[in-house]
Amino acid sequence: MTKNQMIEMTRVFAGETDEDSLKDEVISTYLTLAGQKIIARAYPYDHSVTEVPARYEILQCEIAAYLLNKRGAEGETSHNELGVNRTYGSADVPIELIGQVVPHIGVI
Repeated sequence: MTKNQMIEMTRVFAGETDEDSLKDEVISTYLTLAGQKIIARAYPYDHSVTEVPARYEILQCEIAAYLLNKRGAEGETSHNELGVNRTYGSADVPIELIGQVVPHIGVI
């Protein structure tokens, strides 16, 4: 998948259809952050890996969209307003997403 395709997919996942409301540079930054989280989970002891495996590209877009949607509420532990309840146990990516990454193992 190309970088532009990933940006567009992330924009859709984040619920933003207007390119002016969510700039490509912002999405690209969050894609990089999501990619680093995937690489750290997939290759915890191999710091030479710098590219996200193709099998995790869609997950990378999902994680980037999740992080984009949490902007301004990072680490929120409780929020109740008009019947809407929000609680974030951690400011990081939830295990439901990052848990899909299978750590790579090998012999040292």
